Amino acid sequence: MKLGLQFGYWGSNAPADGNVKLAQEAEALGFDSVWMAESWGNDVFTPLAWIGAQTRKIKLGTAIAQLSARTPTACAMAALTLDRLSGGRMILGLGVSGPQVVEGWYGQPFEKPLARTREYVDIVRQVLRREAPVSNPGPHYPLPYRGPGATGVGKPLRANTHPLRAGLPIYLGAEGPKNVTQTAAIADGWLPLYYSPFHPEIYADQLKDAKPGFEIAPMVMVNIGDDLSKALLPAKAALAFYVGGMGAQEHNFHKNLMARMGYAAEADRIQELFLAGRRDEAVMAVPDAFADEITLSGPKARIRERLQVWRDSPVTTLLIAGSGGSQMLRDIAELVL
Repeated sequence: MKLGLQFGYWGSNAPADGNVKLAQEAEALGFDSVWMAESWGNDVFTPLAWIGAQTRKIKLGTAIAQLSARTPTACAMAALTLDRLSGGRMILGLGVSGPQVVEGWYGQPFEKPLARTREYVDIVRQVLRREAPVSNPGPHYPLPYRGPGATGVGKPLRANTHPLRAGLPIYLGAEGPKNVTQTAAIADGWLPLYYSPFHPEIYADQLKDAKPGFEIAPMVMVNIGDDLSKALLPAKAALAFYVGGMGAQEHNFHKNLMARMGYAAEADRIQELFLAGRRDEAVMAVPDAFADEITLSGPKARIRERLQVWRDSPVTTLLIAGSGGSQMLRDIAELVL
């Protein structure tokens, strides 16, 4: 089982060189990859280029690059550029985000996310393969464009920079059953936000036709401490935010996923409390059992025992997130690697 270091999207301030130093340490410890997120602030590619320039071999992944943030060809350009600059270390993680961000931040329709994803991935792969000029009949990303306002002179083009790898790996962030099924069919890997190795049956049907070598790389929060209840609090705070408020009340994919994982009533209560402004209560309403099964929390000896369940699961890489800094990286590398 491999390790990846997952950086979240930035808050009000950039993390200066902290991310670079942690990425360098992760590389020295034997981590396979480092990943960057975006929401409605920093982008994913620029920090990875900064990190890539100051590391030698660790892979550079976007987790996730939002589809609506850039056209498929612009995304392919960024990926092939970073792949060339880093000597073939790029992993392109893509996801649709949610309607609040897509329509509220990017000013684009959210409808038919699965169809949009299929078109997007196909166009990116066309760019990377460079077998012919890129074209797509649409309807979401028509190339060449022939719609309202078109001059009519657009023509299919082939990337004038030759990609380093036609098979640059593409992973998809997916939560709904249909989305996961499509991910197994068209992508090289899957980036689950929440994954429980104690209940692999939840996604067994969706993953049964995945091709050999398909990667599963969930984000796993790590918090090492002697008191399990206290160690679970950061994960519970993150879950309360995502399940309670990361999405509209009627369109929250994280809440729906928690319900499918066996915690429907609890998910409803978390959202109710969070939207009522009772955020501390929302955090405490997150069941310890749920936070525990999707994280690595508590004393080191306990984490070592529970890692066997992860090893026995279909997971191939743990994308480690947490606030423990260098010590946390050293501890988890000791336990896993």
